[in-house]
Amino acid sequence: MMNRRRLLYVLGFGSLALFQKPLLSAYNKKPNIVLIFVDDMGWPAISCYGNKHVSTPNIDRLAKEGMKFMDAYVTPQCTPSRAALLTGQHTARNGMWHVIGPYYYPYARVQEPIFVENLPRETFTMAKALKACGYKTAHLGKWHLTNTSDGYYTYLHESGKEHYGFDYVNPITDPPEYTREGDKGVDFLTDEAIQFMRSNRDNPFFIYLSHHTLHGPVLAPQEKTTRYLALGYPERGIYSAVYLAAIEHLDQSIGRLLDEMDELQIANDTIVCFLTDNGGVDELFDNSPLRYGKGSVYEGGIRVPLLIRWPNHIKSNSVCSTPVHIIDFYPTFLEIAGEQVSENHILDGESLVPILKQNGDWPRDTLYWFMPLYDKRWGATPAAIIREGDYKLIHFFGDYIDLEQGRKYIPEGRIELYNLREDISETNDLSSIMLQKKEDLLNKLHIWMMSLGHDIPKENPNFDISRWDEVVRPNQQ
Repeated sequence: MMNRRRLLYVLGFGSLALFQKPLLSAYNKKPNIVLIFVDDMGWPAISCYGNKHVSTPNIDRLAKEGMKFMDAYVTPQCTPSRAALLTGQHTARNGMWHVIGPYYYPYARVQEPIFVENLPRETFTMAKALKACGYKTAHLGKWHLTNTSDGYYTYLHESGKEHYGFDYVNPITDPPEYTREGDKGVDFLTDEAIQFMRSNRDNPFFIYLSHHTLHGPVLAPQEKTTRYLALGYPERGIYSAVYLAAIEHLDQSIGRLLDEMDELQIANDTIVCFLTDNGGVDELFDNSPLRYGKGSVYEGGIRVPLLIRWPNHIKSNSVCSTPVHIIDFYPTFLEIAGEQVSENHILDGESLVPILKQNGDWPRDTLYWFMPLYDKRWGATPAAIIREGDYKLIHFFGDYIDLEQGRKYIPEGRIELYNLREDISETNDLSSIMLQKKEDLLNKLHIWMMSLGHDIPKENPNFDISRWDEVVRPNQQ
């Protein structure tokens, strides 16, 4: 899909840039790192974020013993968030703003720019960087960054692990489609993580525990589902019994993981991060007070729960309202490891260590997103976002889907502006009132896009409003 010169440009290969500042070690021992990454769980799905329907005491324990982030961001969908996590780069740089496998809207109004379909093997991933720091590395669960022999949606294959920096991947189960049966592999992946900790307790380790839950079909142990049915929750739809049971089951699995750290006496030497890849699916969970959910450019699609526990470094019951981004994990983990990257690889994020330790200055006040893709299911059309301070501007490049009007397709560009501190639900568009703020943010957004080699996408010469939502999937032809 992308010629080599362009690919090297967006990935930053061949660049002399490493970091904007050196990463100096301040720790005598490299702590273990456990990153728990959950699929399709929205911001208010955890009880410490306001869920009144199911209790999550084990996940909440991370907040009580660490830091809860109120303004943590990812991208609206799976593949882009995972690519941003492992590369430490915006989608505008790594080129992976599109969920794989490939699909196209050839008659829509805007031409989607060429995107990267597979994470290149030569990418200097977070796992490669930590491995170079002396860490044993494991990828457990969902991959969804390649559509090759290295792996696809469910797995990173054994034969592909070394290309992306992992020493260990979970085995393919029998039957291989475990994500569509039982508990969606929650217990299996937790057992794998526990065994990896036991085997590597004497070495620094990095576990990327990438759960398939709560992605559809949502699954949970039957006895838990039955209990929620008895409490009056429905079989399907919003707050279904199986959905709540799945959250409870996930929470209990995290409890097992934390208990094992205590048993192995490694809890004080381990940083645990809990994060999700995008907002919850609207048809399954109410993301209020955030607007909409998965796939959306609004807060319900990109703002997610983030909890980090790091004993003796993070103050218990800390709450952070500083906007942070998934691209920040890569430089954070490297600073925690006390190492500097020796490979040419540009990082777009900032280390969270000053925030976690509540000392030092935070150098960033602006976040960006570049999402020039169509996905009718989620109401997505090509757009970009800038958040600066309390203000968030969304630029729909050439069309949008009006979800308030029954998913009506509007073949016109649109700019929206919100003050998130006063209007977290994004109900009061200020773009026609705060004209100077709109112009300033729009200019900054476009300058940022151009700095990474992107113009506003062009109008599609094959645009046909009667066929705009036709989808072509090349791998199914």
